[in-house]
Amino acid sequence: MNIAFLIIFIASSVVLLVTKPEAYLSALLSGAESSLALCFTLAVIYTVWLGLLNVAKDAGLTRALARGMKPVTSRLFRTKNEGALDKISVNLSANFLGMGGAATPAGVSAMKLLDGKDEKYSRAMLFVVNCSGLQILPATVIALREKFGSVSSYDIILPVLLSCLVSLLVGMLLVRMIYGRRK
Repeated sequence: MNIAFLIIFIASSVVLLVTKPEAYLSALLSGAESSLALCFTLAVIYTVWLGLLNVAKDAGLTRALARGMKPVTSRLFRTKNEGALDKISVNLSANFLGMGGAATPAGVSAMKLLDGKDEKYSRAMLFVVNCSGLQILPATVIALREKFGSVSSYDIILPVLLSCLVSLLVGMLLVRMIYGRRK
């Protein structure tokens, strides 16, 4: 992916230098400024959500949520691995609330715990569920829309939910078709 971005950067630099050389430096500086502003905004958003997730963890809410989700997750992911089910529950909860950055560590930990030979179905299903991006509240996108002055930042909730549900259902169907009969 880095090679692709490097090629795009070099090609656009050459085009800009040939067509409008006096704008090259200002374009580089404004692009760097915009990217730093976006990085700072995302860092603030993730800091807030990770802080809330840690408070929930310290209060025992994540453990309670994991227990509450256990019947569904053990059936969906077809595993009895308690540690993996706990991590999957935290991962799903954070993803449902639109905290993708906060969900990643739990998802990676769950994948490591599902490293057994008989866990291919579980890993594939976890991968599909995470890639579908199912979010009840796309908090990060809403926060970015608010920051950049959107008039109606919350209008994306229904389209995001519908598109994520469709991708999730198609992905789950494919996992069941490929891995479902082997278990």
